[in-house]
Amino acid sequence: MNHYLGEFEQLILFALLRLGRNAYGVPIRKEIEARTARNISIGAVYTTLERLENKGYVCSHIGPPTPERGGRRKKFYQLKPAGSAALAQAYEALQRMTKGLKPKLEAL
Repeated sequence: MNHYLGEFEQLILFALLRLGRNAYGVPIRKEIEARTARNISIGAVYTTLERLENKGYVCSHIGPPTPERGGRRKKFYQLKPAGSAALAQAYEALQRMTKGLKPKLEAL
């Protein structure tokens, strides 16, 4: 099965993999910004999470109310097996494409 993922979808899934059970919008955004030095809008994060959920790559659940959020609940996200498979396929493809290119990139 072909699991094509866009670049930002890959970044979101990598962030979910790193964050584990603590993955919700703000930490996902911060993780991507810290590791890519890109400014990411929270809207882009939630739009992509919704798309990945519709594809069956992630699932979500609503956590308990938290006092620091004025009693509001957080929506947590988690990788599903199909998302893990798609991410692994994308990662392997990237590794194959970049194998041996480090000297050429350094020469630029």
